[in-house]
Amino acid sequence: MKTHKAIAKRFRVTRNKKVVQKKTGQNHFRIKKSGKYKINKKGKKQISKVYQKSIIKAIG
Repeated sequence: MKTHKAIAKRFRVTRNKKVVQKKTGQNHFRIKKSGKYKINKKGKKQISKVYQKSIIKAIG
């Protein structure tokens, strides 16, 4: 089965089969956001188990 490239760019599967994604709202218009907001947007967020199976299947 082919890899779904759009999903592969946005999600990553960890060693323990957890799916993580970059948090939204980090690319532009950040100058007017508070420091607390920007700190909370750092890092990755874990995807709920409802969607994990379909994402892993699409990535291959």
